[in-house]
Amino acid sequence: MSAILDTADFPSTARQEAVRHAIWESVVRIEIDHRPPPQDISVRVRLDTAGCITVCSGRATGMTIRRTRRLAREDGEPHVFLGLQLTGTSTVAQNGRQAVLKRGEFALYDTSLPYTLGFDAGVDHHFLRFPRAALALPERSLRELTAVTFGAESPVSALAFAYFSQLAVTDGLHQDRYALAVAGPSLDLLRAAVASRLGDAPWARESLEATLGLRILRYMRSHLRDHDLSAARIAAEHGISVRHLYAVLARSGITPGSWIRSNRLEECRRELADPGTRHRTVAAIGRGWGFVDATHFSKAFKRAYGLSPRAWRDLHRERG
Repeated sequence: MSAILDTADFPSTARQEAVRHAIWESVVRIEIDHRPPPQDISVRVRLDTAGCITVCSGRATGMTIRRTRRLAREDGEPHVFLGLQLTGTSTVAQNGRQAVLKRGEFALYDTSLPYTLGFDAGVDHHFLRFPRAALALPERSLRELTAVTFGAESPVSALAFAYFSQLAVTDGLHQDRYALAVAGPSLDLLRAAVASRLGDAPWARESLEATLGLRILRYMRSHLRDHDLSAARIAAEHGISVRHLYAVLARSGITPGSWIRSNRLEECRRELADPGTRHRTVAAIGRGWGFVDATHFSKAFKRAYGLSPRAWRDLHRERG
């Protein structure tokens, strides 16, 4: 559900504090220097989420935004912002660089370091905030590309701008049912934009390789219910050989078959303990998580948890 702040709802003496409080509490801790006097300040901000992505869309009179070294140091989880310029121009300064953004362009900046955003003629912008850990970009890749203009000269950047602009304004994509589905592809697209901008630099390849294990795990989790989920299919989806797939997952002590089986069993165990699923048979729950053979499912469940699926369900029914 979106939240909207409009300074037209506040007296002029309260507008600066209302904007600062809303942004600090919901988006990021920053200092805001408004260009016009208090009575002429106009800010309209809409806040939404799409999975792990926070979306802040703003239109406002001129301002300068500063993320100071103190604020960057005091905050907890670091994030990466994607700033999309809708009309006019703005500037993004970080790591000794400054990007000038025109309509249809975007830039990245990192909340763990100081930055400055300049909106001399006013704000017309989408700010998308990603957890830096979920983005999983190597430090060097991110450092090279903060406060750098991504524009239409790159087809991947142009695609990213169009996609994220649509994500920001489509209400349906902010609902849980769809938000979780688009979060993963959104992260992948942003990584692709970064990798394409880095070109042949060695850390461009590092960027894609460093996130491969994370992308594989996300794919496997999102397709756990598929009966035909296999190492061959996973490898083909990611453009790698089965041997390379095993090598990538082995770095985390994982083999595809055992990971899929144990996570499917855990989901079945959770559903069997849920009173809301008592209308479904044990076999149906197993099939729903990829276990086609009911006998095999029962044996695998008992081997993992020491009880048959039916006994596990009965135990929780008695406790209930």
